[in-house]
Amino acid sequence: MRATPTATTWTFFLRPPRGPAATPPLPHGSFACLRHLSRSTALQELLCGGGGRRRRRSSPAACDTKALLRDLDLAVGARRIDAAWEAFDRLRASCSLLPPRALLGGLIAATSYSPEPRRLRRAYQLASALSLRRPDLLHYDSLSRLALSLARAQMSVPSAAVLRLMLETNRLPPPPLWSAAFSHLVRTPVGSYAAADVLIDLCGVFLCHPASSKRRKLTKPSAALFNLVLHSCVQFGSPLKAHQMLEIMPETGVEADVGSIIAIARVCEMNGLREDLKKLKPHVDSASSPLLNHHYLHFYDSLLSLHFKFNDLEAAAELILGLYQRSSSPPRQNVLPETCFLLRVGSDNLKTGSKLLIKPASLPQDLAFKPENRSGLIILKDGKLFPSDRAIAKLINGYVRQRKVGELSKVLIGIHKTVGTSSDFSLGSEVVVSFVELGWLETAHDILDDMESAGVSFPEITYASLLMAYCKKNMPDEARVLMRQMRERGLINLPDEEAIILFPSVDAKCAALVTSSALAKLLEKQSMEEEEGTATHLIYEFNFSILFFCKAGMMEDAIKTFRKMQERKVEPTVQTFGHLVNGYSSLEMYREITIIWGEIKRWLEVGVLSPDRDLFECLLWNFIRGGYFERAMEIARYMEESHMYVDKWRFRREFLKLHKNLYRNLNMSNARTDAQSKRLEHVRAFRKWVGIARAKRIGSNG
Repeated sequence: MRATPTATTWTFFLRPPRGPAATPPLPHGSFACLRHLSRSTALQELLCGGGGRRRRRSSPAACDTKALLRDLDLAVGARRIDAAWEAFDRLRASCSLLPPRALLGGLIAATSYSPEPRRLRRAYQLASALSLRRPDLLHYDSLSRLALSLARAQMSVPSAAVLRLMLETNRLPPPPLWSAAFSHLVRTPVGSYAAADVLIDLCGVFLCHPASSKRRKLTKPSAALFNLVLHSCVQFGSPLKAHQMLEIMPETGVEADVGSIIAIARVCEMNGLREDLKKLKPHVDSASSPLLNHHYLHFYDSLLSLHFKFNDLEAAAELILGLYQRSSSPPRQNVLPETCFLLRVGSDNLKTGSKLLIKPASLPQDLAFKPENRSGLIILKDGKLFPSDRAIAKLINGYVRQRKVGELSKVLIGIHKTVGTSSDFSLGSEVVVSFVELGWLETAHDILDDMESAGVSFPEITYASLLMAYCKKNMPDEARVLMRQMRERGLINLPDEEAIILFPSVDAKCAALVTSSALAKLLEKQSMEEEEGTATHLIYEFNFSILFFCKAGMMEDAIKTFRKMQERKVEPTVQTFGHLVNGYSSLEMYREITIIWGEIKRWLEVGVLSPDRDLFECLLWNFIRGGYFERAMEIARYMEESHMYVDKWRFRREFLKLHKNLYRNLNMSNARTDAQSKRLEHVRAFRKWVGIARAKRIGSNG
């Protein structure tokens, strides 16, 4: 009797295949795919038989293997998931065989249709183990289904891992898969972080391939991907990660559409990048239309918010007046959707800036996000944009606080001349009445005088409210001046004493008018808010200067600005330290980053600075590159104590890329000094933390 053919063991399948490329896989429903189980001719004959050959007698083990493979194939074809996994486990336990590529792909794909997390996790574990030992057995179709199913089930980390696995093994899915998976990932904070990191990896793969490469076309990120990630960063508060996305966009050549411009505006608002929005504004203005205004409301809202944050009242007034002018002018010829512009990103004074392609009239095909009007400074009426009452209140309060009443009067006169007044109660009149209610009588009279001099008329009730306030405050001289103005306008023709006696008849009407002023309530609220944050604009001004110096590589000037910030008692923000860390990182000055980390810890301890995942991740990445593993473990502890999501896969890859063999074969006994001993301890702790260990057995359920 011939000897029983030796079964293919795990050891064989853990080695890459040799010789010619494997035969293309057959559909998992066909039992003929079993012929690809092994390259052993004897085993092929045993499982599939020969055409006219004499059938050899099979051993009991071979018969069991053939039966298990048949059971697995039938269970996969019938979508009996639990039965399929039981057959897979029995096959593994009996003879340590791996099914062929098509059957493995069918098992993963069939499991992906299940909504149960337990089953999806099992499929992910199998795909992960195969990627380490036998990546040639993976197929992009089954991995695509698995990644999308994991994303739908909000299993964000495994889904991101499968997407990265496809990038690493060059099993690239069709472009629509990225948008579909990302649309599910960005719905949660962890999913948003994972999607942002995967997008960075996708851009890296795209940029490393030649322009004519097919893989470059398959990995080109779309505007939809950036839109989804940027909006999720805004929603879940990741300003530094969003800023990183903005810097990557021009490098990929992506064409920013309306959705991208809205996302860019929100990110710039978070990070105080006002100059970029000011350069973008003319292009947005050129695309004005009722449909686009519905979306660009968010752009103007962010730009106006930044003007107020920088305390630039002149720019805010210009934007508000421009909105009124556009609302009163006839529609202009809009740019075509395919019209493309080049926008320079970053300061014009730096040579390191990049250019972003924008299409301000191009609407995305699927607007999957619905941004909120958070600031509430711009409203939409009949397809036209107007400043809200809150925006007007912020502008007025800013001018009053800076005692620029003359400039405020000019703005009110400009608005009046642009839109006129359709009733007896104009904006100027409402401002005067509101000031009377707040007790700002002198300012109210000054605005009344300025606007009268410009030819703006006020209703009688405006003068009456101010006159009664003078009488109640026992200010006879001011009352006489006001009554003289009223006689000149023909509002009264009685002596002062008689006029004052008659005014109590309209006193109730004035009181009701003043009390019902919504603008007065908003002004009072804005005044209280600005008193609490008096030096807010200084934060943005200092951060902008620090960012400029860091981008220019002028780190000494950046640190000097940071010291001035401390001297002025201005508290640093996450953006402040983010700019400094990135500036030193661009120059590979990692030792200086450890000093910045000391500053950050000090501000964290006093409670001025809140723990921020983006900042910690940036620090950790730089400490790995610089070899400061003690500092890296400090960051790791901070993140774990704050229950932050940590992308260990990214840090593990960076460590293996730069320090793969660092202290790998050394023991504590080999250390010559205490410093070496501690460093070896920190490296080992880091390796353990990121999970650098021997891979698990394929298909293990753990």
